[in-house]
Amino acid sequence: SGEAMEQGLRDCCRSIRIGKILIQSDEETQRAKVYYAKFPPDIYRRKVLLMYPILSTGNTVIEAVKVLVEHGVQPSVIILLSLFSTPHGAKSIIQEFPEITILTTEVHPVAPTHFGQKYFGTD
Repeated sequence: SGEAMEQGLRDCCRSIRIGKILIQSDEETQRAKVYYAKFPPDIYRRKVLLMYPILSTGNTVIEAVKVLVEHGVQPSVIILLSLFSTPHGAKSIIQEFPEITILTTEVHPVAPTHFGQKYFGTD
């Protein structure tokens, strides 16, 4: 879902290098599974903007950070950009990776679930 934020990033930072991670959560267990990951070869030397619009449980972001760490990225250089976050999701991430920076526009107990449907026109 970070692709929803990608065009804005490209508009202001035209030469930025972008990697991709595809993670799906199992609807029954809520367990996140990585299906695809591709990064610039020197990602371990860069600051990383991890874009995830709706942070609810934090499970997907935690898996994404684990993949980045496997590729040599230190959690201290990861900046999570989120439009909406729940306190639970932010707390879960900070408990697992206390060095990560989280930037969000709003922290609220109930995350909007319609963002993806509205953005991608699937409602």
